[in-house]
Amino acid sequence: MTKPRLLTGDTPTGRLHLGHWVGSLEKRVSLQSSYDCYFIIANVHAFTTRAEKPDEIRQSVIDIATDYLAAGIDPEQSTIFVQSDIPAIHELAFFFSMLIPYPRLMRNPTIKDEIRDKNLGDNYSAGFLWYPIGQVADILVFRPEIVPVGEDQVPHLEMTRELARRFNQLYCSVDPHTEDKDYVKKGGLFPVIDVLLGRVKRLVGIGAPGSEGQLLKMSKSLNNAIFLSDDADTIKQKVMSMYTDPKRLKASDPGTVENNPLWIFHETFNPDTTWVKEAEERYRQGAIGDVECKKRLIDVLVHLITPISERRKLYASDPGEVLNVLRKGAEKANRVANQTLKLAKEAMRQNY
Repeated sequence: MTKPRLLTGDTPTGRLHLGHWVGSLEKRVSLQSSYDCYFIIANVHAFTTRAEKPDEIRQSVIDIATDYLAAGIDPEQSTIFVQSDIPAIHELAFFFSMLIPYPRLMRNPTIKDEIRDKNLGDNYSAGFLWYPIGQVADILVFRPEIVPVGEDQVPHLEMTRELARRFNQLYCSVDPHTEDKDYVKKGGLFPVIDVLLGRVKRLVGIGAPGSEGQLLKMSKSLNNAIFLSDDADTIKQKVMSMYTDPKRLKASDPGTVENNPLWIFHETFNPDTTWVKEAEERYRQGAIGDVECKKRLIDVLVHLITPISERRKLYASDPGEVLNVLRKGAEKANRVANQTLKLAKEAMRQNY
């Protein structure tokens, strides 16, 4: 039997970090045997905020592909490819842009969060506003059934679901009352995708809160990330500098566990849940210090990341092989995308 198709990916803004791991990457690795997996590196989207840095974007593409391989994505099982190598995505995105009202685009909370978190103000391109439409095309051109993502991408995926329904109703004559799971069965071209969230919806970074007092998500641009390529010494340095409870001046002071990155990380990554619960209670009572808790976290993260970073060194030593994986992936991805575009044009009566 043909395996159901899965698509997800990343915008190349730098090496992958722990937020990517718990948000989606660990799920991708585990699903490879049961799904026909396509992983897109969305380099065109990177130009929405860094158009003046093409060399940096290129290096980020290579870095992410290398991280995928190091984390356990198997190119014999899964298809890894670069967005700009798939022309059908961009043609389909232009057609889709006619079906998404501008006010709907501006209601996307992810757009607002990016503007706030990256302090863009009014200094962003038209392409920045357009990239959610491009992301809809990234997904639907492969007609996947499932898309694993982090919580911050859910608004984009809801737009994808809306667009799939609208296209199927408008051009494939599918009844608007059709249940989402039945759109293709009833003659639609695009599945109304299912969203699969990682076990952590939104991993915070290791730094202090933002200007509005909220903990910021882990991000290279915010300089608050622990990368999958970090070595043991770097992990130790970052954890020891991690933001905790600013009101706690000494180990005997009662500490706050809630909204504290130290404990968010322990709850996320430490498999010794008994120790975590006991240590949190001792922390609240002022019976355990930050340093002891950070040292415990360092051991946990080094155990998780070191095998990945060591494999990464092997792949990084042969960048030609990484590029070869991307080229082979593009060949396979183009076959699927071109077929979808052909079918979409037929449905739109634009197959001259």
